[in-house]
Amino acid sequence: MSRFDHVAPDALFKQLERATPEDSLPAVSTLLAAVRFNADGLIPAIAQQHDTNEVLMMAWMNLEALEETLTTRRVCYYSRSREKLWRKGESSGQQQQLISAALDCDGDTLLLQVEQTGPSCHTGRRSCFYIAVDGEQASITSNPLIDPDDLYGKKT
Repeated sequence: MSRFDHVAPDALFKQLERATPEDSLPAVSTLLAAVRFNADGLIPAIAQQHDTNEVLMMAWMNLEALEETLTTRRVCYYSRSREKLWRKGESSGQQQQLISAALDCDGDTLLLQVEQTGPSCHTGRRSCFYIAVDGEQASITSNPLIDPDDLYGKKT
């Protein structure tokens, strides 16, 4: 039994602000019911390589993708362009295995610690964050590990 069990979903993350590691939390289903999905029913999910802390990518999850990820430990996102679930690596083979997941303090962003197989970016790069910008100029910080045509098959 958790002291947070009877907190309304819209107040749960506010109540968790003063929680400590010694507190018992409500069931995961209760926490997921309190997640603050946007108007489209999505939450941003940041994927980070678990052993190097390298930020790999950001994608979107709906509740179904989040539940599937937590259950199967294979990361699943929601593709806004295809309007369907997207299991990372289903066409490229470059999968993400979930090591851990954490919600931020507001319950509106998810951080995934993952084991990434190969590149995470559709450009063939390890990370999607390869365009550095500053006040004066932009630069490319990494080369593709795999040609995107080889990664996804050349489209005709």
